[in-house]
Amino acid sequence: MSVEREKLTDDRYNYKVCRTGRKSGILLHITSLPSPYGIGTMGDEALDFIDFLVLAGQSYWQVLPLGTTGFGNSPYQNFSTRAGNLYLIDPDELIRDGLLSEEVPKQFAWGDDPSRVDYGLLWENRRHMLHLAFEAFRAGSFESLKQAFEAFRKSEGSAWLNDYALFMTIKDEMGGAPWRAWTEPLKWRDPVALVDFAESHREEILFEQFIQFLFFRQWRRVREYATRAGVAIIGDLPIYVAEDSVEVWQNPSLFQLDETLTPTYVAGCPPDYFSDDGQLWGNPLYDWREHKKQHYEWWIERVRFQLRLYDKIRIDHFRGLESYWAVPYGDKTARRGQWIDGPADALFDALKEELGPLPVIAEDLGYMTQEVYEFRERTGFPGMKVLQFAFDPSVPSDYLPHNLTENAVLYTGTHDNDTIASWVENASPEEFLFARQYLGLSEEEGYVWGMMRAAATTVCQTVIFQMQDLFSLGEDSRMNRPGRAEGNWQWRMPPGSLTLELASRLRELTRMSGRLPSVDHGSTGH
Repeated sequence: MSVEREKLTDDRYNYKVCRTGRKSGILLHITSLPSPYGIGTMGDEALDFIDFLVLAGQSYWQVLPLGTTGFGNSPYQNFSTRAGNLYLIDPDELIRDGLLSEEVPKQFAWGDDPSRVDYGLLWENRRHMLHLAFEAFRAGSFESLKQAFEAFRKSEGSAWLNDYALFMTIKDEMGGAPWRAWTEPLKWRDPVALVDFAESHREEILFEQFIQFLFFRQWRRVREYATRAGVAIIGDLPIYVAEDSVEVWQNPSLFQLDETLTPTYVAGCPPDYFSDDGQLWGNPLYDWREHKKQHYEWWIERVRFQLRLYDKIRIDHFRGLESYWAVPYGDKTARRGQWIDGPADALFDALKEELGPLPVIAEDLGYMTQEVYEFRERTGFPGMKVLQFAFDPSVPSDYLPHNLTENAVLYTGTHDNDTIASWVENASPEEFLFARQYLGLSEEEGYVWGMMRAAATTVCQTVIFQMQDLFSLGEDSRMNRPGRAEGNWQWRMPPGSLTLELASRLRELTRMSGRLPSVDHGSTGH
């Protein structure tokens, strides 16, 4: 053997590739946690879930948007980009605070099915229960709690809380009508009318602020507990805001509205393989020229606020920041839309200049172009991949494991996808055969856990599993079916599901794929 060949051989056997920073986590919205109050909350069950993540060797808990929801209960259609959903406030915490007696929550109906959320009952009863807590708060001493409430009002008031509380109080006074249907002075934010309304509705506005105080107090407890446990929380930032939101009412010049405050164009997606009509979302589009004039201040403050809530942010429909599909307002489908250039690099240059490096995941699914890929590459943000999309044998796929890259977040499926078990059942024979052969799936291992194992062993730095897949659940546990207006966002995890056996099985998969946290925190306890 020549010296050169001997040296090459030695180098080959001495060289060691060690990928560091490999992590995994679970996607589970707070509403899906078990609780006796009809919906998952920010109570002890949230802390129990964090303990489960630690035992299972997970680094991330990904949640959906936490905002106040309206018709359809979608967490992606909020009355505010900042305010929290009152449904997530935990009654047991209020009992511990002395704001409710143990008997009060039992007076209300929360639903008989622990596996589904009954939003109708929540709408009827949750605010009523919270109002009882507010009355007790106003009548009692609660010195430290009242000091904390006043500090919250002072720190958040002018930034967003005052306008949000006013908006929700007017909405309640108007029977829930959207702001464009309000009386003209309130619709147009006439200063005198707003002051007069606020003066005559002080208690109602204070109640809305109290709800937000409770929400953020409880969320801070969850976030601090997760931080101590070594679990990072991934939040979700919808790219668009709802038309009936405090942001559009407060800043109409930042959106594509006409002189009557009616949207001129709205958001959606173009027709594609899955839909001849495309998707019509209906959100008002941003007036990016006006945002640029204001040096993207609105976006900077929005992202700054989200970074107070989460460790990482997934930006939904990221590609819409490079170019977006604009549909004429009033159209019944998205067919007549057109692509319009978005702010792209200018927005993120402004964000990074003000906020520094951004812990962002770019949701770059759907219709992608070379320009969008290059834009995401320039930001340096990891994109998203979905393993379920990989196995159409008739076309090459970027989602096949051999095409994946380290700077990506791989999901077995997202909240918009089917569960793995249902995907296996409903995939075409050719698609499933390809997946089974490619991934080495077997009935003995279980097809669901086989796909999870395949995801975990890819080169992607981060892998996120849906909680439903850990239980090998079927279609009934699906979180959302895009295009269907009702029946979504209801799935809940049955009580007693977080077993040591399940944690051990996931932990072994995580260990095998080199994704265990570098520091093992163990169970945190609470």
